[in-house]
Amino acid sequence: MKIPRAVLAALLTLSLVQGARAQDITLTSHDGEVEVVGTLLGYDGEFYRVETQFGELTVDGSGVTCDGPACPNLTDFVAEVRFSGSSVMAETLLPALAQGFARHEGLTVSHLETADALQVYVLHHSDRQAPLARLTFRATDTSQGFADLANNNADIVLAQREVRPNELELTRNAGLGDLTQARRSRVLALDAMVPIVSADNPVRQISPADLAMIFAAEITNWSELGGPDAPISLHLPRAGSGLAQAVEDLLLAPVDAVISADARRHERNSDLVRVVSNDPFGIGIASLSETGAARTLPLTGGCGHALSATRQSVKTEDYPLTSPMFIYLPQRRLPRVARQFLAYTQSDAAQIVIRQAGFVDQSPETIAIGLQGDRLANAIRTGGTEVGLDELQRMIETLRPLSRLSLSVRFDPGSSRPDAQSRSNILQLAQALESGTLDARRLTFVGFSDGEGAAATNTRIALQRAKTVRNAVLAAIETSIPDSFEITVEGFGEAMPMACDDTEWGRKVNRRVEIWVR
Repeated sequence: MKIPRAVLAALLTLSLVQGARAQDITLTSHDGEVEVVGTLLGYDGEFYRVETQFGELTVDGSGVTCDGPACPNLTDFVAEVRFSGSSVMAETLLPALAQGFARHEGLTVSHLETADALQVYVLHHSDRQAPLARLTFRATDTSQGFADLANNNADIVLAQREVRPNELELTRNAGLGDLTQARRSRVLALDAMVPIVSADNPVRQISPADLAMIFAAEITNWSELGGPDAPISLHLPRAGSGLAQAVEDLLLAPVDAVISADARRHERNSDLVRVVSNDPFGIGIASLSETGAARTLPLTGGCGHALSATRQSVKTEDYPLTSPMFIYLPQRRLPRVARQFLAYTQSDAAQIVIRQAGFVDQSPETIAIGLQGDRLANAIRTGGTEVGLDELQRMIETLRPLSRLSLSVRFDPGSSRPDAQSRSNILQLAQALESGTLDARRLTFVGFSDGEGAAATNTRIALQRAKTVRNAVLAAIETSIPDSFEITVEGFGEAMPMACDDTEWGRKVNRRVEIWVR
């Protein structure tokens, strides 16, 4: 923001009353009438951020001159953008995107790796010797990323889970704004947590309930799962990592369990995968992006077809242990090159880079109804007893001419609030409608429910959810969409369950709004 001259003059008067302090810089208006004295927190090529005795100020650099040892070099200014958090994002995803961004912008890039877990990517214009920007990626964990942001040691957080209440308080107290606001976070890519075993292990699938009991040490022998009479050895990412915390939040917390102290922790996902693949009695939870020679176990709930982690099932959240990869942004200006980089990460070109790096991109895909035989067969086999043939026929006739879009909406447990991945999907769909990039003329929001309660009531609830999501998408559109674009809503209640309703994760998978297009 620009600071009005009257405000600057008032600050000057107060500073004269309280006495001058030895500070890093002095910003002086061009007419010499106003000065701001303080410690330089940052300069983005356009604006100074200065910590003064009256708080943090952002001052337009075009209206002042800077004097002091910390003043930046305005002739050869190099934008500094510091990322900190999830190691898999800092070591793999962000470097791939940085190199993709350089290619996209016609820049050259050089890579420097330091001894303190930092990777530095230096961007240059091909016709200039001085660098344009330095992107620094610190590989720590999600918790440390938020701590670094609060301590002004990072500009952007890399997170494999949502921000936690104590982190919200920490960053608010640091003057960084409310990180739960819509523009303060976004999903860069998608990953999933997958149970892995050795190729020699005879167990072929597992329920999330059994998986939670295994890592809580309530199931300790493979014979309890139909396997050999052998103790189960447990393997997890290191404590404090985003993936390990997501295991706690998504798998253990819903059943009020905690991870066994006997679980062996691994610093890197690749180490975990290697050890489990060589241990016939081991089981681990790893990132879908790197499973190596280990075999992944599909998830099943006892009814409903088994759910494997695939690109499409992760995008649609049909696979219940999805793991969005977030960035969190403070409520302050970033250098222009940082804003350009963040805009690039949402482009079609970036989605290709994300997929090549081994993660699930967010490009919408369509899935024809003819390719969903398992889901439709399961709807007939395990649909609620109150769901009659007429309702199933109505569903099939409605969906037959349409294709399912890979953007779905699911909800936080016990809440009507869309979960983190779904909130990102709502914004993405709104942007696609607004820009005209969605190749469709008709959009149908289709609501489904779990099987608890009467079928007629569930149908009404599912229809209301579909209307709520439709309204959220339309509210996120900042301009308009063509009048010729048709938007409708439908609700089919419990007619197409994805899993059993006897667990919270099963009910969460079933409560959803799917997006269908024509």
